[in-house]
Amino acid sequence: MRLSALRSLRGHPTLRELTGCVQSRSFQSDFVPRDPKSKPIKYKYPSFYDPYGPRPPPSDKIIQLAERIAALSPEERNMIGPTLGERLRHPKMQPLLVEGTDLGAQGGSGAGTSKTEEKKAEKTAFDVKLEKFDAAAKIKVIKEVRAFTNLGLKEAKDLVEKVPVLLKQGITKEEANDIIEKIKAAGGVAVIQ
Repeated sequence: MRLSALRSLRGHPTLRELTGCVQSRSFQSDFVPRDPKSKPIKYKYPSFYDPYGPRPPPSDKIIQLAERIAALSPEERNMIGPTLGERLRHPKMQPLLVEGTDLGAQGGSGAGTSKTEEKKAEKTAFDVKLEKFDAAAKIKVIKEVRAFTNLGLKEAKDLVEKVPVLLKQGITKEEANDIIEKIKAAGGVAVIQ
């Protein structure tokens, strides 16, 4: 005999007898099957997402103000921002220094003039690039790179193994020459860019 039959003979109900079938499923009486010929519902999405929801139209006062601003000359329009900043007591923004940054294709019309001015002015910031090193002097080169970059041993090793690589950027000519001499003494070749 099976164990469950023995238990039921002894008077002890089994778990199945207590709980019933665990995987029983009761269907809902209001369930309506989907019509196979029906098309899916198409929802209308807005052309753009506005997290603040629909806004009320601007008042007549705002529309008149916008028309008056549009009628001003370009010089007068340029004066609106600073004047409003003073009037509303906004803190003054510090101008961003873009010296030494490459604006690339996004530089706009002023990018061409800054390039010519940059050529006229003497270069003050230099980069040091490690070109190559002797395999026997690899450890010495890594130690020198660690000395002036403040990198850990693993980071310096990874940097040296990526030859050719920039070691230091935006330094003076004297610092660059000093670094080049130290790398040369250790058995590597570095250049100023």
